[in-house]
Amino acid sequence: MQIQMKPIEELIPYINNPRQNDDAVDAVASSIKNFGFKVPIVVDGANEIVNGHTRLKAAKKLGLDEVPVIVADDLTPEQIKAFRLADNKVGEIASWDENALAVELEELENLDFDMSEFGFEELIEDTFSDEFELPDGDKPNATQITFTLSNEQAEIIKDVLSKYQAQNVETFGNTNTNGNKLFGVIKEWEEHLM
Repeated sequence: MQIQMKPIEELIPYINNPRQNDDAVDAVASSIKNFGFKVPIVVDGANEIVNGHTRLKAAKKLGLDEVPVIVADDLTPEQIKAFRLADNKVGEIASWDENALAVELEELENLDFDMSEFGFEELIEDTFSDEFELPDGDKPNATQITFTLSNEQAEIIKDVLSKYQAQNVETFGNTNTNGNKLFGVIKEWEEHLM
């Protein structure tokens, strides 16, 4: 298997690509910008894309002239068609270990590495603090709530939480600072309505 660089204009998107990928283009572009183009696009012998349509769109968004490519000229047309579907489907089968993911996201946040541009924005604010430890076999007296927000909504909420100074907010034993701030904001809003 050999990786070669090819001009973007030589690559041909598969006309019947069933994968709807527009929502992922910004996150993939951020990944390429931050880490480099680490996963080549796969094309057939005629330069038609087998997998990597999102990476191609992201490369165009970034203004790249050429991209790394693997030519899958060892596959039959039937195998190409099957591989195109199988490669996209297997990613849907995997799931996240939420606790392990929370640890990884919190460590990256503590290192000032912003993972929100890769689609993790709703999970980042829900991670527990470093002081939080689960006794063996016990579950926390806490609930994680996940919201899907537009980037603009998320920025406004992050800004409010960064400025909010809790005044005698009941934490109920919660060590998550942002959770307590959000509770304080909502509690003040509720008291204002009464």
